[in-house]
Amino acid sequence: MDAAQFKQFLAGERITTDGAGTLEHARQLDAKDPLRHFRSEFLIPTKKSLKDPNPQHANPSAEQCLYLCGNSLGLQPACLRPMLDAELSTWAARGVTGHFNHPVQPWTSSADAPLTTPMSRIVGALPSEVAVMATLTENIHFLFASFYQPNLNNNGRTKIIIESRAFPSDHYAMESQIRWHGLDPEKELVCVEPAEGEKTISWERLKRVIDENAETTAILWLSGLQYYTGQAFDIKNITAYAKAKGMLVGWDLAHAAGNMELELHEWDVDFAAWCTYKYLCSGPGGIAGLFVHDKHTSPSAPPRPRLTGWYGHDLSTRFKMDNQWSAAPGAAGYVISNPSILSILGLRASLNVFSKTSMSELRQKSLRLTGYLEHLLDHHFNGRSEFEIITPRDPSQRGAMLSLQFREKEMMETVFKGLDERGVVVDERKPDVIRVAPAPMWNTFEDVWRFVEVMREILG
Repeated sequence: MDAAQFKQFLAGERITTDGAGTLEHARQLDAKDPLRHFRSEFLIPTKKSLKDPNPQHANPSAEQCLYLCGNSLGLQPACLRPMLDAELSTWAARGVTGHFNHPVQPWTSSADAPLTTPMSRIVGALPSEVAVMATLTENIHFLFASFYQPNLNNNGRTKIIIESRAFPSDHYAMESQIRWHGLDPEKELVCVEPAEGEKTISWERLKRVIDENAETTAILWLSGLQYYTGQAFDIKNITAYAKAKGMLVGWDLAHAAGNMELELHEWDVDFAAWCTYKYLCSGPGGIAGLFVHDKHTSPSAPPRPRLTGWYGHDLSTRFKMDNQWSAAPGAAGYVISNPSILSILGLRASLNVFSKTSMSELRQKSLRLTGYLEHLLDHHFNGRSEFEIITPRDPSQRGAMLSLQFREKEMMETVFKGLDERGVVVDERKPDVIRVAPAPMWNTFEDVWRFVEVMREILG
């Protein structure tokens, strides 16, 4: 849905009418939502369980909280607990033999195999281009160990371009990779800043930095969706532009996977990494994913260095134990070691739910939910100065999140505390930002309406 289509949607829903700010109107929108049944697929905390010292004894039928924090940690799929119980029973009953003799998925040979195809649909890739493994920052390091090979001769390509306000872990990873090659991050790490007075990075700004460093940059590494401002970058066109300048292009999709429509293979992205515990709901610290375009792993591709481990060895000969490395085809050859089975179950449960819809359908609802949130905030707080929405107003340049930047950090803290006391779960990014993320899998238009009403109560 582009900006023009989005405006048509708003007009069609009569959001600009006086009735749009009512609870009845929110419920009418929910009644027409074709994805509303997915809410029952997730366990939503109750207001009481959020504060209960023994939450395992909490009453699940109590009043639910307003959970608008899928950008930080997704909710637990309702189907997960039976899956965990079954796996623990298998472990208890089979012991080590569960690696090969398992009623569902043998741990050794194929525990992660059922995940690559549904995960590839989430990110727009071939199944062979996706691996489920490790955690986000570990995977970033594994990928850069392979793709960052700075040419130290004749002023070759040694630089990495990154956003100035990328997530700290990305900065730490890039700096350490540069130092690993004996180089100086002060010289080799190029940080793209927003223009003076602006909150987000414009295409003109990014293009200028790419052009200025076109001959010396090895890798452009950006976030698909910026964690602080909520800005979604144009992955397709940025990738094409930077690659035309001779750069490799990789993406941190921590906030984009399960949130935005992605086509990594078609967009010719070289590599990417993402976590799965946010919009993909795999659980705290859940197993992550990575993408390597098949042109880099095909038999005809030039050999590329990588860190290797037993589970990246071709499964057909892995148990020969002859210490003769033979890479598994595709991105699977980047896997280092056996995955955590319990962590895999968290992701499998979530992907079971995601497989019942599509990212296109989720994105359509997300555009509506976030647009409705934006409208209500504008409607009720227009002309006031307590906060501003720093997330782009163009729906195509954002995901399921609005970042509210407050005039004073003390005001942000007051509002955040007030939301917490009323059972509204969002998150803060100090010193002055509250991030609000209505996730299309479980959030409703009524949730959005109630959030804004609580904000009105707190701010008066």
